[in-house]
Amino acid sequence: MRLIIADSNDLVRAGMRSILSLNKEVEIVGEAKSKEELFDMLHLFETDVVMIDYTSDGFNIDVLSNIKNNFPNVYMLAITPLQSAQVLVDALKQGVTSYVKKDCSIPEIQDAVIETAKGTKFFCGRIVETIQQANLNVEDINYDAFSCDAILISKRESEIIVHISEGLTNAQIAEKLFLSNHTVNSHRKNIMAKLGVKNTAGIVMYAVKSNLVSPNKFLFTASN
Repeated sequence: MRLIIADSNDLVRAGMRSILSLNKEVEIVGEAKSKEELFDMLHLFETDVVMIDYTSDGFNIDVLSNIKNNFPNVYMLAITPLQSAQVLVDALKQGVTSYVKKDCSIPEIQDAVIETAKGTKFFCGRIVETIQQANLNVEDINYDAFSCDAILISKRESEIIVHISEGLTNAQIAEKLFLSNHTVNSHRKNIMAKLGVKNTAGIVMYAVKSNLVSPNKFLFTASN
């Protein structure tokens, strides 16, 4: 399994190199200190996994989508200090396969690399906990449903999206907006169709991404 370590910090790269060299299945083909170096290496070396701290100097979150678009067969393992739920969700949307914290245990980091190389999503406990504290479930995220295409959402639909994200039932939304249950249900179906999502979690994901709600201030319920 061929891997590139992408991090601007020399000590971090040395640490990751030391950790991963314990596994004979892993071949480190390059170490990048900037996004420019990373893309040069991706063009030069056949690569299975990029282990990246996109929050470090010389990188940014846009690197993730660029890798996904230009090297679709390369899996990405993000390894950063703990971020907010919205930053984590943004990274997943940009194409990250797996996500762990920098202070995870050595076995957990090693497992993350191996599982990511198989195309398996791997999240350390703290990452899952952070997303769940925002009342999202990583298993419910339909990553492929999000695109860069413009989505036309009406004012009424935006109101309903916010209320859904706050955990209100169809009946509660209907009462609050002076609508019938049938009308609210129709709006919900139309919203899901427009966003290309299959469940309430997908609606909440859109609300967080679009800044309609704060991931720290809403109450999500999967009862709908």
